[in-house]
Amino acid sequence: MKKIKGKAWKFGDNIDTDVIIPARYLNTTDPEELAKHCMEDADPAFASKVNKGDIIVAGRNFGCGSSREHAPIAIKACGISCVIAESFARIFYRNAFNTGLLILECPEAASEIETGDELEIYPEEGKIINLTKNKIYHTKPLPSFMKEILEDGGLIPHIMKKFR
Repeated sequence: MKKIKGKAWKFGDNIDTDVIIPARYLNTTDPEELAKHCMEDADPAFASKVNKGDIIVAGRNFGCGSSREHAPIAIKACGISCVIAESFARIFYRNAFNTGLLILECPEAASEIETGDELEIYPEEGKIINLTKNKIYHTKPLPSFMKEILEDGGLIPHIMKKFR
C-alpha cells in the first residue's frame, strides 16, 4: 500500500452511522449521492470542504449504531482516504474493510491530532506522521490479507479477482 497524505478532520467519541450518513439519505446506494451528505449532521459543509485523500480522526467507538454499509461507502466516496480512531464499533470495522476503506486504531494519534493537521500515513509500517506537529505515532501494521482486500477495493472485488 502506498503512502497516504492529507488534512485531518477531527470528530469526537461515539460518532454513529446516522451521523456519518443520516437515515434520510438511505433511499440510495449511489456512492456519489451518499458522499454529498457525509457527516452532514456533524458539519453541514463537511462534504464540500474535504479534499481527496483527507483523513477523518475520531475518538472512541467510531461507527457505532446500525450495521449499514452506507457509512463507510459515503466516507470513501467523499474522498476520505483513511479513518484514524481510538476504537471502532465492531460492525463498522468489518464494513470498512469490506467496502475498501482503510481504518486504523491509534488512541494516541486520535487524541492529539487536530482538524487541519497535515498527516502522512504509511499503512504497511503502521506509522502515522503528523507533519504539522512533527510527531510520529505507531499502530499495528495491517495483516497481508487485509492489505490485499483494501488494494482490491473491498471484499467483493477481492473475491471476484480470485475467481478470474
